[in-house]
Amino acid sequence: MTRTNAANLIWHKALAELKAESSRAYVGILWWVIEPVLYMFAFYLVFSVGFRVGGPGFVPFLLCGLVPWKWFAASIQTGSNTIVANRGLINQIYFHKRLLVATSIVASTIKFTVVLTLLLLFLGLSGVTLDHHLVGLIPIIVVQLALIAGITGVAASIVPFIPDFKLLIDNGLIIMFFMSGIFFDISERPERIQEVLSLNPMVPIIGAYRNVLLHASWPDFEALAVVLAEAAVLLILATRVLSRYDRQFAKVIN
Repeated sequence: MTRTNAANLIWHKALAELKAESSRAYVGILWWVIEPVLYMFAFYLVFSVGFRVGGPGFVPFLLCGLVPWKWFAASIQTGSNTIVANRGLINQIYFHKRLLVATSIVASTIKFTVVLTLLLLFLGLSGVTLDHHLVGLIPIIVVQLALIAGITGVAASIVPFIPDFKLLIDNGLIIMFFMSGIFFDISERPERIQEVLSLNPMVPIIGAYRNVLLHASWPDFEALAVVLAEAAVLLILATRVLSRYDRQFAKVIN
């Protein structure tokens, strides 16, 4: 299969999955918007209304962390199980299983694009200055996409052999969630705490989004480069493992 054919297959299958997903809900494609909005509103009620943390700018601060996090977590949770979830298709025809991983990531990225657009509209209507620094979103999204692809690829190659690994992924994401600085400014914490929290690759990514969207400044390209290097290692590992065990997945998931 040529790269062009593979890309077309991934794109059309991703669209088909999104269409099937939207058809299962009465509101259809609007659920792509309603679900993350409810998700973010729930955390706003808990932390802003309930615990009364943050100040006047807390809502934009919170949303600029939750939106990229939702893309990250949802992509990994869905993508890590994609080979197992498509066992019926795998048993019918042979194809490279990495296509399933890529399809899952593309589908989640399309939904993220919709939600990110709504976030930009919300920030603009809220009086947040959005200027030429928005161009900085491009390298941030590329780095996050690479990170998602690397982690998802590795996870998807492990789950068919060790199903319980999915539980480890879900719980690991919960730990990362509360260590990502979504609800607080990491720069205000003691230096030792900052060093520990910075081990989470989503910390510099979320910080980069906030620099561009809230502070009208460029992201920390050095920090993004470190994350990109980590993502590259994971991508190489994922590609090799998925290729090596490509024909064994069908036997394992039956």
